[in-house]
Amino acid sequence: MDKRPVILIEDDVDDKIFLEDAFSALEVKHPLIWFDDCEEARDYLFATNEIPFLILCDINLPKQTGIELKREIQADEKLRKKSIPFVFYTTSDQSELVNEAYLQLNVQGYVQKSTDFKTMKRNIQTILDYWALCKHSNNTQN
Repeated sequence: MDKRPVILIEDDVDDKIFLEDAFSALEVKHPLIWFDDCEEARDYLFATNEIPFLILCDINLPKQTGIELKREIQADEKLRKKSIPFVFYTTSDQSELVNEAYLQLNVQGYVQKSTDFKTMKRNIQTILDYWALCKHSNNTQN
């Protein structure tokens, strides 16, 4: 069983608790590491040798946006080689942000948050199942 952490970058405590409740209800075995801003998450990603299973990142965050963090990850060879799936999980559905995420930042997903717990659980389960199934360069040894 893959026990690499899921990185959650979310500044809204209510959204964080909602997500934690969903992970718990789904009995997700991946540890959840929460950062309330991109700078803390970036520092962790640069410092750790661990390769997280997935990054779920809001876009509108204090200090630095999720878009800016993804640019930094993409620009850094060490982080880029980790091939960590990066999914925006955000309230924003602006077409400009969606287009930038896919066309310029090569994100692996862009999911709009749901306020319905059942829908959110289904969305999280789908994301986790997809990445557990996918073969990509950071999980071919598993």
